[in-house]
Amino acid sequence: MSDAPALLAEAARLAEAAFAHWLPPESEAPARLHRAMRYSMLAGGKRLRPALVLACCRAAGGSDAACAPALVAVECFHTYTLIHDDLPAMDDDDLRRGRPTCHKAFDEATAILAGDALQALAFEAAAALGAEAVRVLARAGGSRGVVGGQQDDLDAEGRTVDGSAEDRALLERIHRGKTAALITASCELGAIAAGATASQRALLAAYGESIGLAFQVADDVLDATASAAVLGKTPGKDAAQGKLTYVSVYGLEAARCEARALLDRALMSTAQLGARGEVLAALARFVVERDR
Repeated sequence: MSDAPALLAEAARLAEAAFAHWLPPESEAPARLHRAMRYSMLAGGKRLRPALVLACCRAAGGSDAACAPALVAVECFHTYTLIHDDLPAMDDDDLRRGRPTCHKAFDEATAILAGDALQALAFEAAAALGAEAVRVLARAGGSRGVVGGQQDDLDAEGRTVDGSAEDRALLERIHRGKTAALITASCELGAIAAGATASQRALLAAYGESIGLAFQVADDVLDATASAAVLGKTPGKDAAQGKLTYVSVYGLEAARCEARALLDRALMSTAQLGARGEVLAALARFVVERDR
């Protein structure tokens, strides 16, 4: 299968079937917490990270069943970051995936706890794949990954931007942590689930890093150009909050060119995988060319 939308749909079906096994039911106490967890996890979305797990597992010769815990791990972790990112203390957003954010649908305290619980569940699922999977997820999610990228992002708010080399280096550090780290980990977890060789895993990780950065460039372009109806979240928030983005640093057209350069880098990795790399190439193109 080399069609990205079809793979995304398939990954979503497989992931959501796995969620049924891992997510506590709404009826289990504390019910409000479990409702909030399920509200955010089952809100839809692109399911890009599970699709990357699935595609990388297949590219390394693994089975779909083998990667089921990794599908859960990456999407639980990703959803935790979204819940916390939307909080009043962070980006203070009201809309996510086309409906009210978790803290708006429930309350701020419940949203914090739902995010905490999903992070814990992510590691429980990763542990089903072994210690190396836990290490990969922990490295991606900590102060040198997602959390560190979020701190850098907050610290950079209101910064005077002139497109300098310093601006560009800080921007890349933010998004290597905030976005690319978990996308890279998704690729690595797929490789681990498949029992990939060291060279296969390194190639898939390099691919993940390239599309992780490309995803963020595309996101910044969309935030500057798309509507709330298209995005399913509030557009223009980055500019309003004075955030450092690829558009603010490079300008709109140069940001689009940067996304294409990152796509080309990702395609160089997929070319080395032969026919097994075709779906990964299609996903890379989807990341850059998507409209939401």
